[in-house]
Amino acid sequence: MGMQRSSEITGVVLAGGMSRRLGRNKALEQVDGRSLIERVLDRLAEVAEQAVVVFGDVDRSDELGLPSWARGVTDVFPDKGALGGIYSGLSAAETDWCIVVACDMPFLSLPLLRRILNERHGHDAVVPYLDDRPEPTHAAYSRSCLPHIKSRLDADELKIASFFGDVRIARLRQSEVEAIDPDRFSFFNVNTQADLDRARALAAAEHTAR
Repeated sequence: MGMQRSSEITGVVLAGGMSRRLGRNKALEQVDGRSLIERVLDRLAEVAEQAVVVFGDVDRSDELGLPSWARGVTDVFPDKGALGGIYSGLSAAETDWCIVVACDMPFLSLPLLRRILNERHGHDAVVPYLDDRPEPTHAAYSRSCLPHIKSRLDADELKIASFFGDVRIARLRQSEVEAIDPDRFSFFNVNTQADLDRARALAAAEHTAR
């Protein structure tokens, strides 16, 4: 768990969604005094010295006020979901490894991010599994995955796990995840107003408990 902030890691934030269910740009929504994108980037800054934020068809860097160590890129496959976003983030990264998360995850766990990254050696990707299902938008990928992702995108096979059989995957078991994050709050994401309300309540309780 001793890994520090590394120049060998890029944080990739997937921010290409349209926020249809919330009806407004969720990355800007405030939770405990900070926007969702700020909370995500603040946590990634503890493991990576650089970040790439992947937007849909419009670069929203100015709108979100990204810090100097993070740069925005537009998705080269804007209509192909999170798989296209992962491809775009990995392509834009200047490091071999990236830690990939969604922009709407307000409770990322630093120990869990470090554990994921510590498992990367000898593999092409590290993916947590919960309830026998992968959590591919909270995972680490090397650029060696790029050609395999591209082949799936070209075939319009957009399920992220579709390329997992082509690469060396380190699975982080549920028991390992829950030993670090027993409530699985790392994977909580904001899609609706109810989700946002819950995130604010959880953050307020967390703040009070400090």
